[in-house]
Amino acid sequence: MNPLLDKNLWKKHNHLAGVDEAGRGPLAGPVVAAAVIFKRNFYNPEINDSKKLSPAKREKLYKIITNVAQSYAFGIVGPDIIDKINILNATKQAMRQAIDSLRVTPDIVLIDAVTIADLPLQQLAIIKGDTLSLSIAAASILAKVKRDRIMQKYHEQYPVYQFNKHKGYPTKLHRQCIRDYGPCPIHRKTFQLLPLAKYNG
Repeated sequence: MNPLLDKNLWKKHNHLAGVDEAGRGPLAGPVVAAAVIFKRNFYNPEINDSKKLSPAKREKLYKIITNVAQSYAFGIVGPDIIDKINILNATKQAMRQAIDSLRVTPDIVLIDAVTIADLPLQQLAIIKGDTLSLSIAAASILAKVKRDRIMQKYHEQYPVYQFNKHKGYPTKLHRQCIRDYGPCPIHRKTFQLLPLAKYNG
């Protein structure tokens, strides 16, 4: 992770908030966003895009980030709302919840590839931000770990779907579980849960 983007912004701003989400692609469960503010010029070379880290590494970094961050917060939007307003709007709603829940008001908000309308703060949408900004990468780790823990709890509630293995993503195993048992209350009903050919027999 190259720290230059955050370092350059810290020259102008005291408080950067990195924001990212986990859970846009799954067929089940919530979308979870996280916002993170570090002290100026903070750096940890282990922090990276959550997709590039093992589950064990993410858990380790989750503890580090939550211990050293000046402030961090989450936003969670469930499948019922996702079905009503679509996944992009639900993602933005979760991000806004996370930003609004921060104990420290950021001077600028760095968001992975998304712009939030009516946010009363300066914001910067960064394509592939979780690979370019330390703050966004940290948010990606928090969001991913938080969502995985939520899906683990759902596994205990709905064990036949094996959410502990695929976390709701459209894997072959998950699709087979849906074929075998039909959707459960946390499935996103507006998503294509099975290939169309299967619906048509």
